[in-house]
Amino acid sequence: MAVPAAHEFHWQNLACLSSGRVYHSLAEVGGQMYMLGGCDATGRATNSMELYCPEVDQWVNLPPMPTARAGAAVVVLGKQLLVVGGVGKGQHPLKAVEAYNTEEGKWRKRSSLREELMGVAITTKDGRAFAVGGMGADLLPRSVLQQYDLRKDVWALLPPMPTPRYDASICLQGSKIYVAGGRQCKRLVKAFEVFDMDSRTWSSLPSMPCKRSYSGVLWDNTGRLCWLGGLRQGGIHQSSKFTKNVSIFDTSQGSWLKSEETNSMKTKRADFAAAVVRGRMVVAGGLGHQPSMLDTVEAFHPGKRKWESLAPMTTPRCSASSIVIRDRLLVVGGVNQIPSSAHEILYVKEEEVV
Repeated sequence: MAVPAAHEFHWQNLACLSSGRVYHSLAEVGGQMYMLGGCDATGRATNSMELYCPEVDQWVNLPPMPTARAGAAVVVLGKQLLVVGGVGKGQHPLKAVEAYNTEEGKWRKRSSLREELMGVAITTKDGRAFAVGGMGADLLPRSVLQQYDLRKDVWALLPPMPTPRYDASICLQGSKIYVAGGRQCKRLVKAFEVFDMDSRTWSSLPSMPCKRSYSGVLWDNTGRLCWLGGLRQGGIHQSSKFTKNVSIFDTSQGSWLKSEETNSMKTKRADFAAAVVRGRMVVAGGLGHQPSMLDTVEAFHPGKRKWESLAPMTTPRCSASSIVIRDRLLVVGGVNQIPSSAHEILYVKEEEVV
């Protein structure tokens, strides 16, 4: 299938947030985008919840979360949003779990985690949530894998990961959960492991080629797992450096591609928005070696096997939250010196945006 050309991608500004926001969570139910929590301009966690209405290009306030939090793990279970852990107003990890019913417009407190956790990675399979790792109140990483059943409101422990960590990247393919990278206190880890839901066992895979953080993690159009850019950790006497390298893991072969088999991005960057839009991997904004935030955007063309520049974002920023809904990339909030209220959409020219 042909992919759109670079000149067909366009940005459009949408209704701004009521105030700057960072470390918020986005989720989509029935084609509608929900924004939950995050930190406001003062750096405090908020309990706000808002719905974006594209028909009138407005944000609508919904009932607030029972618990203010930032950096929460959020997944969709049917018509409900499950919100897990995160950081509360006192900058401490949370064990509170809450669910919002989008049809009833009501919040309900659910069974809590066994302990306070932040930096939890989460995914869903067959109507159940799987929460991996996290950092506890003692600031140490965890190896726990927990399964949540919404109907029974019960958390069940599954075999723990071989490598404790938080802020890991998690990807689901079939009945396997891939967990890569993450942190142990201030140290980055390059461990790469997979959990098989059928056999309920963990397996260690070849480690990531290097230790890096703030990368983009995507499945490409051939079903391979791609780590894009990021901040590469330096050695004992070396500083960390931004990278434009792309590392690709072939799940069918169980190995990483050689560097000469991959195509680096045009710009070194970290902490950027990343998504697949109309068959093309797209990266937008972030931080680089420049003194200011990036507004540059690029997309990988699978046929030409190269990265191409797209139109830049209107508002340069990093740490933005992003989501793809109906083949359109929405980038919300983030940081440009201070928390940003910007809200932009990347779409293909032939489409009507609103």
